Amino acid sequence: MTLSEHRYALTVQWTGNLGGGTSSYRGYSRDHDILIPGLPVLKGSADPTFHGDRGRYNPEQLLLAALAQCHMLSFLHVAVKHGVVVADYRDEATGLLKLNRDGSGQFERVTLRPQVTVADEQHVALAAQLHHEANQVCFIARSVNFPVEHVPTTVAA
Repeated sequence: MTLSEHRYALTVQWTGNLGGGTSSYRGYSRDHDILIPGLPVLKGSADPTFHGDRGRYNPEQLLLAALAQCHMLSFLHVAVKHGVVVADYRDEATGLLKLNRDGSGQFERVTLRPQVTVADEQHVALAAQLHHEANQVCFIARSVNFPVEHVPTTVAA
Protein backbone atom coordinates (compact mmCIF):
# COMPACT_ATOMS: atom_id res chain seq x y z
CA MET A 1 0.00 0.00 0.00
CA THR A 2 1.29 3.48 -0.88
CA LEU A 3 0.58 6.85 0.70
CA SER A 4 -1.97 7.43 -2.05
CA GLU A 5 -3.94 4.30 -1.10
CA HIS A 6 -6.05 3.91 2.01
CA ARG A 7 -7.93 0.73 2.82
CA TYR A 8 -10.90 0.44 5.11
CA ALA A 9 -12.41 -2.65 6.66
CA LEU A 10 -15.34 -3.43 8.91
CA THR A 11 -17.61 -6.33 9.69
CA VAL A 12 -21.38 -6.40 9.21
CA GLN A 13 -22.96 -9.16 11.30
CA TRP A 14 -26.63 -9.98 10.78
CA THR A 15 -28.33 -10.41 14.18
CA GLY A 16 -31.89 -10.81 12.91
CA ASN A 17 -32.38 -14.58 12.74
CA LEU A 18 -35.56 -15.04 14.77
CA GLY A 19 -35.27 -18.82 14.65
CA GLY A 20 -36.36 -19.64 11.11
CA GLY A 21 -33.76 -17.69 9.17
CA THR A 22 -35.14 -16.24 5.97
CA SER A 23 -37.88 -18.83 5.56
CA SER A 24 -40.39 -16.00 4.99
CA TYR A 25 -40.19 -12.32 4.08
CA ARG A 26 -41.61 -11.15 7.41
CA GLY A 27 -40.09 -13.98 9.44
CA TYR A 28 -36.72 -12.35 10.11
CA SER A 29 -35.38 -9.10 11.46
CA ARG A 30 -33.24 -6.76 9.41
CA ASP A 31 -31.12 -5.96 12.47
CA HIS A 32 -27.36 -6.11 12.18
CA ASP A 33 -24.24 -4.80 13.86
CA ILE A 34 -21.48 -2.82 12.18
CA LEU A 35 -18.23 -3.73 13.88
CA ILE A 36 -15.07 -1.66 13.57
CA PRO A 37 -12.20 -2.57 15.91
CA GLY A 38 -11.75 -0.05 18.70
CA LEU A 39 -15.09 1.70 18.11
CA PRO A 40 -18.57 1.28 19.62
CA VAL A 41 -20.88 -1.11 17.79
CA LEU A 42 -23.15 0.68 15.34
CA LYS A 43 -26.63 -0.85 15.46
CA GLY A 44 -28.11 -1.08 11.98
CA SER A 45 -31.34 -2.19 10.38
CA ALA A 46 -33.40 -1.46 7.28
CA ASP A 47 -35.50 1.64 6.87
CA PRO A 48 -38.85 1.08 8.66
CA THR A 49 -40.55 1.12 5.23
CA PHE A 50 -38.64 -2.08 4.48
CA HIS A 51 -39.47 -3.77 7.79
CA GLY A 52 -36.53 -2.32 9.70
CA ASP A 53 -36.19 -1.09 13.25
CA ARG A 54 -36.79 2.67 13.61
CA GLY A 55 -34.41 2.71 16.60
CA ARG A 56 -31.39 1.67 14.50
CA TYR A 57 -29.43 3.36 11.74
CA ASN A 58 -30.26 2.36 8.17
CA PRO A 59 -27.93 2.36 5.14
CA GLU A 60 -29.71 5.29 3.53
CA GLN A 61 -29.16 7.46 6.62
CA LEU A 62 -25.52 6.36 6.82
CA LEU A 63 -24.89 7.26 3.17
CA LEU A 64 -26.42 10.69 3.76
CA ALA A 65 -24.34 11.08 6.93
CA ALA A 66 -21.16 10.06 5.06
CA LEU A 67 -21.80 12.72 2.41
CA ALA A 68 -22.52 15.42 5.00
CA GLN A 69 -19.50 14.47 7.12
CA CYS A 70 -17.17 14.35 4.14
CA HIS A 71 -18.33 17.73 2.87
CA MET A 72 -17.90 19.28 6.31
CA LEU A 73 -14.40 17.88 6.73
CA SER A 74 -13.46 18.93 3.20
CA PHE A 75 -14.90 22.41 3.78
CA LEU A 76 -12.97 22.86 7.03
CA HIS A 77 -9.77 21.82 5.23
CA VAL A 78 -10.39 24.22 2.35
CA ALA A 79 -11.25 27.03 4.80
CA VAL A 80 -7.89 26.60 6.53
CA LYS A 81 -6.08 26.73 3.17
CA HIS A 82 -7.80 30.03 2.39
CA GLY A 83 -7.31 31.56 5.84
CA VAL A 84 -10.99 31.46 6.75
CA VAL A 85 -11.62 30.78 10.44
CA VAL A 86 -14.79 28.71 10.89
CA ALA A 87 -16.36 29.13 14.33
CA ASP A 88 -19.37 26.84 13.85
CA TYR A 89 -20.75 24.40 11.25
CA ARG A 90 -24.07 22.58 11.11
CA ASP A 91 -25.68 20.78 8.18
CA GLU A 92 -29.34 19.88 7.71
CA ALA A 93 -28.88 17.31 4.94
CA THR A 94 -31.65 15.60 2.97
CA GLY A 95 -31.67 12.88 0.35
CA LEU A 96 -34.22 11.68 -2.19
CA LEU A 97 -34.39 7.95 -2.89
CA LYS A 98 -36.65 6.73 -5.69
CA LEU A 99 -37.98 3.18 -5.85
CA ASN A 100 -38.46 1.38 -9.14
CA ARG A 101 -41.31 -0.96 -10.08
CA ASP A 102 -38.97 -3.96 -9.86
CA GLY A 103 -38.17 -3.25 -6.19
CA SER A 104 -34.77 -1.70 -6.85
CA GLY A 105 -34.06 1.93 -6.18
CA GLN A 106 -31.41 4.60 -6.09
CA PHE A 107 -30.67 7.99 -4.66
CA GLU A 108 -31.70 10.70 -7.11
CA ARG A 109 -29.95 13.53 -5.25
CA VAL A 110 -28.70 14.74 -1.90
CA THR A 111 -28.97 18.34 -0.73
CA LEU A 112 -26.56 19.60 1.89
CA ARG A 113 -27.55 22.77 3.76
CA PRO A 114 -24.42 23.80 5.63
CA GLN A 115 -24.91 26.65 8.08
CA VAL A 116 -21.45 28.14 8.61
CA THR A 117 -20.36 30.81 11.05
CA VAL A 118 -17.03 32.47 10.29
CA ALA A 119 -15.00 34.55 12.74
CA ASP A 120 -14.39 37.47 10.36
CA GLU A 121 -17.23 39.24 8.55
CA GLN A 122 -14.87 39.94 5.63
CA HIS A 123 -14.73 36.18 4.94
CA VAL A 124 -18.49 35.59 4.60
CA ALA A 125 -18.53 35.76 0.78
CA LEU A 126 -15.33 33.73 0.38
CA ALA A 127 -16.56 31.04 2.77
CA ALA A 128 -19.80 30.71 0.80
CA GLN A 129 -17.76 30.12 -2.38
CA LEU A 130 -15.55 27.48 -0.77
CA HIS A 131 -18.34 24.87 -0.81
CA HIS A 132 -17.68 24.28 -4.51
CA GLU A 133 -13.99 23.61 -3.87
CA ALA A 134 -14.86 21.39 -0.90
CA ASN A 135 -17.18 19.34 -3.10
CA GLN A 136 -14.35 18.84 -5.60
CA VAL A 137 -12.13 17.24 -2.94
CA CYS A 138 -14.77 15.31 -0.96
CA PHE A 139 -13.96 11.62 -1.44
CA ILE A 140 -17.53 10.45 -0.88
CA ALA A 141 -19.23 13.02 -3.16
CA ARG A 142 -16.74 12.11 -5.90
CA SER A 143 -17.70 8.44 -5.49
CA VAL A 144 -21.48 8.63 -5.94
CA ASN A 145 -23.39 8.68 -9.23
CA PHE A 146 -26.03 11.24 -8.27
CA PRO A 147 -25.86 15.01 -7.72
CA VAL A 148 -24.83 16.37 -4.34
CA GLU A 149 -26.28 19.87 -4.18
CA HIS A 150 -25.26 22.61 -1.75
CA VAL A 151 -27.45 25.34 -0.28
CA PRO A 152 -25.07 27.05 2.15
CA THR A 153 -25.79 29.83 4.61
CA THR A 154 -22.80 31.78 5.89
CA VAL A 155 -22.80 34.39 8.67
CA ALA A 156 -20.20 36.14 10.78
CA ALA A 157 -19.87 35.46 14.50
